[in-house]
Amino acid sequence: MNQISDKPNNNDEIIELGVYLNVIKQAKWRILGFAIVVTLLTIMFTLTLIPKYTATATLLIEAEQTKAVSFEEIYGLDTNKKEYYLTQFEVMKSDRIAREVITKLDLKSHSDFIGKPSFLGEIKKSIKELFPFLNKKEVAIFTPEEQAQSEMLGLLSVFKSKLSIEPIRSTQLVNISFESSDPKLAALIANTVGEVYIDNQMRAKMGITQQASAWLNTRLSQLRIQLDSSEVRLQAFREDQKLVDIEGIAGLITQELEQTSEQLITARNEKNNLQSINRVIQEYGNDNIELLGSMPEITSHNAVQDVKRDVIIVERKLSELSEVYGPKHPNIISARAELVTVKANLNKQIKELITGIEKELNRITRTVKALESALANIRAEYQTITRKETQYNQLKREVETNRNIFNTFLSRSKETEVTSDFSSAAARFTDRAFTPNTPSKPNKKLIVILSFLVSFSFALVMSFVFDALNDTVKTKPDVESKLAQRMLGLLPHVKTPRKSSFPIYAYLEDQYRLFAESVRTFRTSLLLTQLDKNHKVIAITSSSPGEGKTTTSANLAMSLAQMGKVLLVDADLRKPSIAKRFDIPVFHPGLSNLIVGTEEFAECIHVDEKSGVTIMPSGQIPGNPLELLSNIRFEELINTLKAQYDHIIIDTPPTQAVSDALVIAQSADSVIYVVKSDVTRIKPIKAGLERLFEAKAHVAGVVLNQVDMSKSKDQHSHGYYDYFDYSQQPEKPKV
Repeated sequence: MNQISDKPNNNDEIIELGVYLNVIKQAKWRILGFAIVVTLLTIMFTLTLIPKYTATATLLIEAEQTKAVSFEEIYGLDTNKKEYYLTQFEVMKSDRIAREVITKLDLKSHSDFIGKPSFLGEIKKSIKELFPFLNKKEVAIFTPEEQAQSEMLGLLSVFKSKLSIEPIRSTQLVNISFESSDPKLAALIANTVGEVYIDNQMRAKMGITQQASAWLNTRLSQLRIQLDSSEVRLQAFREDQKLVDIEGIAGLITQELEQTSEQLITARNEKNNLQSINRVIQEYGNDNIELLGSMPEITSHNAVQDVKRDVIIVERKLSELSEVYGPKHPNIISARAELVTVKANLNKQIKELITGIEKELNRITRTVKALESALANIRAEYQTITRKETQYNQLKREVETNRNIFNTFLSRSKETEVTSDFSSAAARFTDRAFTPNTPSKPNKKLIVILSFLVSFSFALVMSFVFDALNDTVKTKPDVESKLAQRMLGLLPHVKTPRKSSFPIYAYLEDQYRLFAESVRTFRTSLLLTQLDKNHKVIAITSSSPGEGKTTTSANLAMSLAQMGKVLLVDADLRKPSIAKRFDIPVFHPGLSNLIVGTEEFAECIHVDEKSGVTIMPSGQIPGNPLELLSNIRFEELINTLKAQYDHIIIDTPPTQAVSDALVIAQSADSVIYVVKSDVTRIKPIKAGLERLFEAKAHVAGVVLNQVDMSKSKDQHSHGYYDYFDYSQQPEKPKV
């Protein structure tokens, strides 16, 4: 079974490469001409470009500056963080730095900063001059301040578009670059930006230091008052509560609380055990010695166990004497008396133990009550102590916090007073900008080379795009490369008069000899592919209606009828056409009647005398064609007909319209896929083939139908020869 593989092999790659080379070969002059024209236009454009020079200065952003007090912690200036450096880079790009540089160097008078009219602006101005009525907008009047501000905004826009601030990765260095048509001005502005940034940072830090000193002094007086007040409250609480060592007292009470809790738990457990024993005793009764003696709590007592051992010894002794003496023997009598005495002693011990349990229960109950009362008192005392301790700790923490804050501010205040007039530079130059000798852009050679490469690549890609957009099948290589299927035949397009259909008996008529020879070639190719297989049932389908599958089915049947007995079946139970094409009455019974069983086989066929083909029309059109074809009787019918005919040709509906062809293909030995040349697109063809493969159909190959031989550059390259080349008898030589 043929399958469309997603993984191309080496042959597929060679074919694809050949297709690409063929596309390039056909469009080579168009591609080259487009690239040359674009390159010439680029050369003309680059000659008009003004060279630009770029000068670069390098600054080192100081991470740890020389200072006597780290007041940055107050204002959030952490110089060890990445955000600090990013902030400094943005400061260099700020409008404030740019304004100072523009004002300091008087850049508004330089040609780079004087606005030049754009091409679109000139066109707009010309249109307004030609049509004055379009310029009805009132002219706004600006004050000198507004005019200066507007002018500065324009200068800032131009300045910042030419300025570049680029930090060097993983360092504290930053490059300040400026681009200008004047190389000296480029170096001057790059250096001036760095100098203005350094001056601004120093002035800003001097102001911050002075503000920090004033703020610290104001805050220090408030903190001194808070510290004194918290110390007074702590001392007053100590004297009022008469506290000496509150932590030691709390520890003793905690220890006493734990010991009392443990004693209470032990006493409660003992009480619970005694209560359970006492309940059993009350249930059995104090006089029921036998049952009480079986209780585990009674039998586990040491005194009871000792007496029980004596009972067991006497019973064993009596048993041994009974084996030797009679019941009235003095030894037997003595042993029995001893046993009675021992059992009486056991009962006595059990009664005493029961009485002792009741006394012990009363005692332990009194103990539990005493411990519960003591525990409640200790808890109350503990809560009182903890409340005092909590208040004491709160006051103590407040004093310690106020003292620490006060000491910190006092130290910072003294240091800031000493260093309020000192601040080191935030950055310094590592390399100053120098006047560049060569322009940084435009790189005219690179622009010309890139324009040629880009235009050439664009033209090349567009050639492939235009070729790819034509996704129809036209030739044998298209079938084999794009569809990955075997090419069985090529049927030429035959011109017919308007409003008339292609004659069904074209294969047998002399005026269609080229078409007939193509059908014979198609028949031969099909038979050669099936030499080692007994494939009698051949289903013919297509992607969509109108591709010529019915004509192909009929002509293939006529060609095979010259070699054997052939049955042509119209299995298109939705829109049948074979009966109409062969002038068979519409009401003639056929396939649907035979499957349902309403007619006999002989009544459902029609023998065409002209071609010798036995035809089975579709019969009555059913309401459920797919269910009818899926019936087991259809498959049984096909298997029965195999024994009667050499070949069975089945005309099926298109694969994209309905699923009838997929059902029929499962009963067929081979499937031939008809494709209309230069009309049917590849996607629906592949979709139809995929559906057949999923139905496990054997696709023998593809027949390319209605091929326009006038457009083919090599119409005989695939073995489809003109009928006149070999069909005519050679003339006899004259004697």
